[in-house]
Amino acid sequence: MAWGKKKGGRKEPLFGLPAALADLRLTAADRIPGGEDKPKKSAKASAKRKSEDAGDEPPPRERKAPAGRSGAKRRSKSRGGFSLGRLVYWGAVLGLWGVIAVIGIVIYVGAHLPPIQSLEIPKRPPTIQIVGIDGSMLAQRGEMAGANIALKDLPPYLPKAFIAIEDRRFYSHFGIDPVGILRALVTNVLHRGVSQGGSTLTQQLAKNLFLTQERTMQRKLQEAELAIWLERKHSKNEILELYLNRVYFGSGAYGVEAAAQKYFGKSAKNVTIAEAAMLAGLVKSPSRLAPNRNPEGAEARAQTVLAAMADAKFITDAQAKASIGHPSYEVKPVGAGTVNYVADWIGEVLDDLVGQIDESIKVETTIDPKLQSVAEAAIIDELAAKSVKFNVSQGALVAMAPDGAVRAMVGGRNYSESQYNRAVTAKRQPGSSFKPFVYLTALEQGLTPDTVRQDAPIEVKGWRPENYTHEYFGAVTLTQALAMSLNTVAIRLGLEVGPKNVVRTAHRLGISSKLEPNASIALGTSEVSMVELVGAYAPFANGGLAVTPHVVTRIRTLSGKLLYMRQPDERNQVIDPRYVGMMNTMMRETLLNGTAKKAEIPGWPAAGKTGTSQDYRDAWFIGYTANLVTGVWLGNDDNSPTKKATGGGLPVEVWTRFMRTAHEGVPVAALPNSQASWGLSNLAQAASQVSPPTAPGPAPANNGGYRPPPPTRANVRPEASAGLDGWLMDRLFGGNR
Repeated sequence: MAWGKKKGGRKEPLFGLPAALADLRLTAADRIPGGEDKPKKSAKASAKRKSEDAGDEPPPRERKAPAGRSGAKRRSKSRGGFSLGRLVYWGAVLGLWGVIAVIGIVIYVGAHLPPIQSLEIPKRPPTIQIVGIDGSMLAQRGEMAGANIALKDLPPYLPKAFIAIEDRRFYSHFGIDPVGILRALVTNVLHRGVSQGGSTLTQQLAKNLFLTQERTMQRKLQEAELAIWLERKHSKNEILELYLNRVYFGSGAYGVEAAAQKYFGKSAKNVTIAEAAMLAGLVKSPSRLAPNRNPEGAEARAQTVLAAMADAKFITDAQAKASIGHPSYEVKPVGAGTVNYVADWIGEVLDDLVGQIDESIKVETTIDPKLQSVAEAAIIDELAAKSVKFNVSQGALVAMAPDGAVRAMVGGRNYSESQYNRAVTAKRQPGSSFKPFVYLTALEQGLTPDTVRQDAPIEVKGWRPENYTHEYFGAVTLTQALAMSLNTVAIRLGLEVGPKNVVRTAHRLGISSKLEPNASIALGTSEVSMVELVGAYAPFANGGLAVTPHVVTRIRTLSGKLLYMRQPDERNQVIDPRYVGMMNTMMRETLLNGTAKKAEIPGWPAAGKTGTSQDYRDAWFIGYTANLVTGVWLGNDDNSPTKKATGGGLPVEVWTRFMRTAHEGVPVAALPNSQASWGLSNLAQAASQVSPPTAPGPAPANNGGYRPPPPTRANVRPEASAGLDGWLMDRLFGGNR
């Protein structure tokens, strides 16, 4: 083959018929005339033939020419019809799957509900009514404070107010209102937020009865199913009555009766149109619109309800205008009474007394409402006047009868600001108010009020406690030491009788807190609660009998069934009567001439002990008569020091104010086994044993009969200047006062 020429394919020789037909070709005359594409086909054939003759490879297969317009139109029509059919088909498929999905969701949601056949309208949570010793209402506890009230007993405009503002189509829907849901949806879209809800009254009732308040899709679906179930099981009026008795109105009030009593001081049967509108308006946002917290907001919402009632033709336009222009409601103020501390304490002990309760009850207490008011005023007024001066922010008071019955309790200055009960829950160092247990232990071990001990510096394993004024009085009687609250004598006594014995004495008298049996126990370094400390003083006021502080006497159901009655305490003698008399005489001197000189109840013999903890953190006074034992504490919750507030100052002032009022009109009674005075022989004996104050320093073992000149007034401790030792110094040694 020559260069430059394409290599041709090999040709095989042909014989016979194929050879004869090899050169056979169609001519133009052989073709059917009139075809539009004849030339094109001929050209194609010619080109193909030439190519084959030239030995070229066949050209690539050409694409078919596009069809004519008529063919395109036919194919377009075919595709259009096919798409519409498929659209209908897939629409049906999706619809079917949607129905299946809805059924599945309903089944799933229903599976997480209690069985419908076992669902019952739950009972109302019980109400706890707390009454005073005179039968007057002190407080109420429990979610449902008001009783159920029948729909027929309500004024007709009250339920209509709820229908007008919450569910206008209540009597026409089947538990769910599709029209209301659509209307709410459109409104929310237009306002670009949730401005209107679509829940019916039945749905709201289902939520309140059976479900939580969480906002989830599952809860909404459960709510819808339960609403349909309620509609099938109960009539419309029954559902409306249940709703009105269960809905929440804020400030702890559930049901229209409780709300009417809470806000208007009257029964729901007697509310006016304006008051009914206010109650209906609270449902939207009870906490925000409660009239005792937001009277302006509650009134504005009530006007909206009145307009809705007029629009629904439930009231006339004239009635709506009259109620809007001249509202007749008057909201009762809700106070922060300290009696709520008592109610909380009762709530804590109730389970131990009667166990779980499933019906409303009335708790009869030992609280005297008049004394409670006096105690509250005494604490609040004293703190208002002097809290800044002495840096004291809180106070507490417990007053109980000598048998342990609590007559008044103040757990803080303002219950609404702090519900922490400083009279029951808080534990603080009692300071010197703990010393009577030390002195009682000493008396029980053979000492007497006239026994002399040294008031002088002392060191215990590196600890050097001092007296309040850093001054020392040398040899003093136990009566003097207790009246003047001398720390060194108390520590010496505690070590002498044994700290463990002091702890046993305190526990025997009623202290229940853990006490550390060390040298500092004599100064009240172990923490105790006020109620147990006051209860431990009660045996001094009742002749030596142990008591249990208590506030509940009886518990009954509202129908009158007795659930609990307190039995009298066993007459357990924890102090020998003669030691009771000695202690009363010693502690009476504290009020007459000692650290509590300001404490005085005209005509009444009284005794007690002051206490101030380290760094002036706590100021105490526990004082008593044969009629009442009262303790007062003042300090700060964060345990920060006060500005030198002592037990003989603010607590004594509060105590005196309260006790004077508490004893008005009460027959005077003497302290058990006490003596008006210790007798001239005892005074003479005390005078012969007493030495005047000495300068700070080690106490002499023996003064050799030498008696230095009496101290000047400037050197005498202020609280003790009129004490028993001062009285003796004046009369026996001519002290200049």
